[in-house]
Amino acid sequence: MASPDKAAAVKEIRENFEHSHAAVVTAYTGLTVAQLKKLRRSLGENAQYRVAKNTLTKIAANEAGVTGLDEFFKGSTAVAFVTGDPVEAAKGLRDFAKENPALVIKGGVLDGKSLTADEINKLADLESREVLLAKLAGGLKASMAKAAATFQAPLTQLVRTADALRAKQEEQGGAGEPAPAE
Repeated sequence: MASPDKAAAVKEIRENFEHSHAAVVTAYTGLTVAQLKKLRRSLGENAQYRVAKNTLTKIAANEAGVTGLDEFFKGSTAVAFVTGDPVEAAKGLRDFAKENPALVIKGGVLDGKSLTADEINKLADLESREVLLAKLAGGLKASMAKAAATFQAPLTQLVRTADALRAKQEEQGGAGEPAPAE
């Protein structure tokens, strides 16, 4: 490492990799400063978009234990470090790339697993975490209601039968006395 500035940059990028759930590597050649600013705003609090030097980013990724990204560190490179919902960040990058073809998703990593550009686009097609959780809760509620209805009928029948037996016993001479043998 030649200079303290480079060492500090590697340390910062390594920390970004370590504290992120996902990282998406992109090429940005041809995007204006205004477009990059718009992209950063569109990602919001969910991700930090950082233009990076390939060599320093490769060193930082390796130091952080992130593998499978070396092939993406060629040409102009920027990395979106995702600290929130990876689906939302993938959607933001995909949608921005549709409007601005100069942004090219190269690949990335999610929870330690290397992803291709196609896999990141598939991730972007998923619904957000909140929507998926709401659907899961709705499905569980419906299943619980169906299960309750399934068990309710036999339990109701059991209670009615027990009540009928009690009533019959009372008619035949009171509770506690055995019915006469025939």
